[in-house]
Amino acid sequence: MRPSGRELSEMRAVSIETGFTKHAEGSALIKMGDTHVLCTATIEERVPPFIKGSGLGWVTAEYGMLPRATNTRMRREAASGKQGGRTVEIQRLIGRALRAGVDRVALGERQITIDCDVLQADGGTRCASITGGWVALRLAVDKLIKAGDIISNPLISPVAAVSCGIYAGQPVLDLDYPEDSEAGVDGNFIMTADGQLIEIQMSAEGSTFSRDQMNSLMELAEKGVGELAELQLAACA
Repeated sequence: MRPSGRELSEMRAVSIETGFTKHAEGSALIKMGDTHVLCTATIEERVPPFIKGSGLGWVTAEYGMLPRATNTRMRREAASGKQGGRTVEIQRLIGRALRAGVDRVALGERQITIDCDVLQADGGTRCASITGGWVALRLAVDKLIKAGDIISNPLISPVAAVSCGIYAGQPVLDLDYPEDSEAGVDGNFIMTADGQLIEIQMSAEGSTFSRDQMNSLMELAEKGVGELAELQLAACA
């Protein structure tokens, strides 16, 4: 029995609210259980120096957690004068994941920055950030298309992410914090809506796992990403 009472292949309740902020070109508040992340998209008519003049667009991301997103207060990273290694790793992951679903030629030489701010954390914040971040990205791209700034839609496919792991010896979908902290195996699966893999982060934490278990987790991830992609498209409709 999972601590939440969910079935092994059952996601947490997921909701996506668009237009959550006034000024951003795209915004979405995603809730995956008790993990809540605000994702905003900002369009800029510039690109990083290393692709300037190439005609290619760029999608990047920044990630952060509010001090009381967790059960004890965390010090703001700005107070220490630098980002922690976990923050840097996660925001690079979000940027890589979202770029995989973008035709950068069609986007044109401009940058879209996705800001992901964790309001409340209960496991799976990076997965929620990627899933909600794509919705914010889609809304920003829709504005570019409506304004006539780009001719064709540069978004190849929805991109979503979900965690899976081995908890109490069983493969489970969408780990919350109690499961994540006790799981013998933990993984994040980032995929397109049609099941193409973008990235898998997988590690054993106290126990090993077999090829059959890995395949079981893959099947759970495909199910979860499929459900998330439907929610993404419904939110953007």
